[in-house]
Amino acid sequence: METVSVFVDVQNIYYTTKQFYGRHFDYNALWAELTSNREVVKAIAYAIDRGDEKQRQFQNILRGIGFEVKLKPFIQRSDGSAKGDWDVGITIDVLEYANISNVVVLASGDGDFDLLIQKIRNSFDCFVEVYGVAQLTAASLIKSASKFVPIEENLLLRAS
Repeated sequence: METVSVFVDVQNIYYTTKQFYGRHFDYNALWAELTSNREVVKAIAYAIDRGDEKQRQFQNILRGIGFEVKLKPFIQRSDGSAKGDWDVGITIDVLEYANISNVVVLASGDGDFDLLIQKIRNSFDCFVEVYGVAQLTAASLIKSASKFVPIEENLLLRAS
């Protein structure tokens, strides 16, 4: 049986699906798709903690699905901008699990991950699937993946 490690950049997926489709991402549908005939080695969802109850409920849903949820505090800068970047954390975890997984899945459209994807494909000879909203995913990230899976209707919650 194929082994898979899954890494989800929650903020990126939230904002890109919201911007392009005006809808929310369906993590249950993703889980079903990724785990069919595969053994999960690790599954981590990276999010920002704003201390909000609705967000806590969402994080508990992710845990219930099977994700480990890693949180960073939301930082509001004095100039009004915000910080909550998980790029380094995601990179460290991907490097840790790539050598013990046949498949690495990254859900993000962030082009900063293209070098990471190239590195693990070359160093660990693993297959890398990248999930992202095609129109909002960096071309360099799509090119670096073994397989790019566009987020479309089947991975979105119904509009309410």
